[in-house]
Amino acid sequence: MNIRAAVAKQLHRRIAPLVDVKVVLPNGEIMGPNKPNLPVMTINDENFYNRLGNDLKIGLGESFMANEWTAKPDLAEVLTPYAEKLLHIVPGWMRKFRKLFEPFQPKNEENNLEGSKSNISRHYDLSNDLFQLFLDETMMYSSANFAGENPNWNNFAKAQIRKIEGILDFAGVKAGMHILEIGTGWGQLAMQAAYRGAKVHSITLSKEQKALADKRIAKAGLSNLVTVEIRDYRDLEGEYDAVVSVEMIEAVGEKYWPTYFDAISNHLKRGGRFGLQAITMPHDRLLASKHAYTWIHKYIFPGGIIPSREVIDQFTKGQMKLVDQRPMGMDYAYTLKLWRDKFMENRLKVKELGFDEEFERMWQYYLAYSEAGFRAGHLNVWQLGFEKL
Repeated sequence: MNIRAAVAKQLHRRIAPLVDVKVVLPNGEIMGPNKPNLPVMTINDENFYNRLGNDLKIGLGESFMANEWTAKPDLAEVLTPYAEKLLHIVPGWMRKFRKLFEPFQPKNEENNLEGSKSNISRHYDLSNDLFQLFLDETMMYSSANFAGENPNWNNFAKAQIRKIEGILDFAGVKAGMHILEIGTGWGQLAMQAAYRGAKVHSITLSKEQKALADKRIAKAGLSNLVTVEIRDYRDLEGEYDAVVSVEMIEAVGEKYWPTYFDAISNHLKRGGRFGLQAITMPHDRLLASKHAYTWIHKYIFPGGIIPSREVIDQFTKGQMKLVDQRPMGMDYAYTLKLWRDKFMENRLKVKELGFDEEFERMWQYYLAYSEAGFRAGHLNVWQLGFEKL
């Protein structure tokens, strides 16, 4: 065990009593609070600490991918208590000097015109068949709105439609309007807008998503109202009565946030509405971590960064005024849990598509890690309605 690994192990020993997780080491030693019914983290290999010592954020996920630790009864149950105590268990000196030892996001993942295409393709062009294995029938890959109902698979599609209708209401979408959607997904929002009688121009950078969205739109008999185009938001033309964008801002990148909001304002008619659904994080956490290269960047969303509400307020100020808002943070935790349950239920089919066990564990970790972020309050998701001034 190298020096950095030894430091990581000692740090884990120090924080273990503070976190409501039972930790079982490879030699059978048990760490953690003396409480009943705690979730259990079992470390199978001492290499776990080598990975943490090399890079805490990336190492924890890579160690899970390598099966060097396991979780019972549930991965998110283990990750959530650590997420809840994150700011208290990481020593102040580590937070202060994090920029000296944390890797930065690579230049080739910047979200310029070419970089955005590559970053989007690496995630959304994996396989439509893969996404169909864990998404509900709406194929919405964003937070549902359960509106207080008990979240389960039987009401999942209903909760997704409720989410869509909510953002369309915030955007004031009505019959006869010409609306712009930035980020097509697999077409359900555009279809719901068309059902209202609106004409929709939807743009995406994912070839796979466009192909399936076109099929779904045609099957619904809506091709006369919905046009899906491979186009960057920076290459738009014309004006629209309303603009909608659901969880696309997270892929824009800090450098291009002003460009994104300017594009929306420039192509929205005066008095028109903008409906935005965005994952957010606290502003102080954004400032502390915005340049860091994390496990999520490396394996799931290259080039991504989650904004804060303050960022959104900053770049809409003077162009648009906020007229509606709806937080749905815990709804996203429920959404992610349902996705992960379905993904694990279909893991044999995932392998049949050609994805190996490491990929399966990577996606299991991604969904549980994200769920823990929402459960711990480090992340939130908002539906916001703006009116152009």
